[in-house]
Amino acid sequence: MVIGFIGLGQLGSRLTRNLLQSGHTVVAYDLDDLSMEAVRTSGAVTANTTVALARISEMVITCLPSPAASRDVMAGKNGVLQAMKAGSTWMEMSTTSVAEARKMHDLAADHGINMLEAPLTGGIHRAASGEMTILVGGNEDLYDSHFELLETLGGQVIYMGAVGNASLVKVITNLLCLVDLIAAGEALMLAKKGGLNLGTCYQAICASSGSSREFEDWAPVILNGTMNTGFTTDLGLKDLGLVADLGEQYGVPLKLTHFVKSLFEQSRERFGGDAWTPYVIKMLEEEVGEEIRAEGFSKRVKIVGSESFTWE
Repeated sequence: MVIGFIGLGQLGSRLTRNLLQSGHTVVAYDLDDLSMEAVRTSGAVTANTTVALARISEMVITCLPSPAASRDVMAGKNGVLQAMKAGSTWMEMSTTSVAEARKMHDLAADHGINMLEAPLTGGIHRAASGEMTILVGGNEDLYDSHFELLETLGGQVIYMGAVGNASLVKVITNLLCLVDLIAAGEALMLAKKGGLNLGTCYQAICASSGSSREFEDWAPVILNGTMNTGFTTDLGLKDLGLVADLGEQYGVPLKLTHFVKSLFEQSRERFGGDAWTPYVIKMLEEEVGEEIRAEGFSKRVKIVGSESFTWE
């Protein structure tokens, strides 16, 4: 199958390699020339425009940083939906709002295009090994016909039902991980000030009822000082904004969400939107006058086989 892939960032580039390693022909596009060169080196064909990509692809996958970016690519001037073959499938893997997912699904249908929403969760560092979880919304028969491809892209695949459901649970999972990040920083700082060995403390928490996937994956990048989760403050704030909007829409008073969002807004003012999300913990370090660091947490983490992800 010829698959068009638009969006070669931290996540999209890894998903593209997973497709190539599974024997698919991938036609890729990104605004960044270095990202395009990297996927060419891995074996992908690159297109000069998204329209050219759509015309030669049997299906199109998007993995873009915001709902606005995805909308512009798919339905803006020279939009991809107009160039795709009738009856083909668009798989939206970007994180978007419930309302936007449903709106774009209907717009795709107007062009004779099938759509699945398929956001991923589990952490960027799991993408290269195909261990991320894919949450899928859309027609169940369409889901069934693309299940093998979905397994190629990720690990566990969970069908959520109608379009919009996957987007809802995705932003809920991101809320939980960002709240967890704040709690992890405060917990580690308490341990540091209490005189505990932070390496041993990390092991103890991972073996306790207080552990979580986010703590296990993200605490090491705080302890080794790189802060590199592959997830920027701007992206975190986008997701928290989506959650806040849903709280208002559904009449749920999300007090903790708004507090956590305010902390990330302060972090963005202090360190910039491109800073990795754990920079929010650096504000705590500056306030206390202590760094949360420990020996034994490598800056290079093995992902799969001979491939490694470099925290630096």
